[in-house]
Amino acid sequence: MSIEARLAELGIELPKAAAPVAAYVPVVVANGLAHVSGQLPFVDGQLVTGRLGEDVSLEDGQAAARACGLMILSQLQEAGIALDRVERVVKLGAFVNSTADFTDQPKVANGASELMFEIFGDKGRHARAAVGVPALPLGAAVEVDAVIAIAD
Repeated sequence: MSIEARLAELGIELPKAAAPVAAYVPVVVANGLAHVSGQLPFVDGQLVTGRLGEDVSLEDGQAAARACGLMILSQLQEAGIALDRVERVVKLGAFVNSTADFTDQPKVANGASELMFEIFGDKGRHARAAVGVPALPLGAAVEVDAVIAIAD
């Protein structure tokens, strides 16, 4: 089954790829690896902002991380990389805007991780970092970047 068919089966529609907010490119491919810049969470066209442990719930944080995962896939497509060419999701890095006493960053990051498993199956299993930070660009609640192996 193609990834497009899998997305349709899951009822997932990818968002429009967001333009960079600073001096970088969204995707760089080198040596068979697509390095996807950190993506922010947009839900229904609106940026999810706030801080976990303060004004964003764990569930909303997980949904924000999932939205970042969807944006990663959109950026691949925008770069001209068909999702059927994904050989493996190698690594995700999740940055969670959180209070000093919030320690569930890994649970927040599961929103993006579980999405990759859901779409790509075993090829979606990856290494990961989940880090708490005091602030993110534009006040975003979560940011996720990725390294993805791409077939020729």
